Amino acid sequence: MSAVADFARIAPDVRLGENVAVHAFVNLYGCSIGDDTRIGTFVEIQKNATVGRRCKISSHTFICEGVTIEDECFIGHGVIFINDRYPRAVTDEGLPQGERDWRVVPTRVCRRASIGSGAVILCGVTIGEGAVIGAGAVVTRDVPAGAVVAGVPARVMSRPRAAAHPPVRAVRVAGRP
Repeated sequence: MSAVADFARIAPDVRLGENVAVHAFVNLYGCSIGDDTRIGTFVEIQKNATVGRRCKISSHTFICEGVTIEDECFIGHGVIFINDRYPRAVTDEGLPQGERDWRVVPTRVCRRASIGSGAVILCGVTIGEGAVIGAGAVVTRDVPAGAVVAGVPARVMSRPRAAAHPPVRAVRVAGRP
């Protein structure tokens, strides 16, 4: 069973997994949310977007159509995804754009990636498994698995690690077995 707060808007076409937590003032429509995922306050997830299992989507984040977030990802506060390379309000004839007047460019966030608060992810990129995106970064290109990127535009700060999540080591404390 999922927990949905008051004042959350979840359209009937949303696929919610088991044990999904949805906080107040969330807007979900036409999307898919995996088991055990947490969706923070003031998040919008549009149609044809997918969020995997055991993810954390922090408050004030916008996940647009065409975005796929795989399992066990962390999305910080106020992260914005973009799905259109050339956004326009109107057609060449001055009429409001409709769905046929532009093309969704997909974006993929691979398993266990972490995206820092305030990052902007442009369309058409893949963020590799276990990659870390620094707070406030603007991602304009693919990010290799295990890499750490930061800046505007985002640049590699450290190369991919051998293991995206190294094992935790036990530390001996003096006087204890």
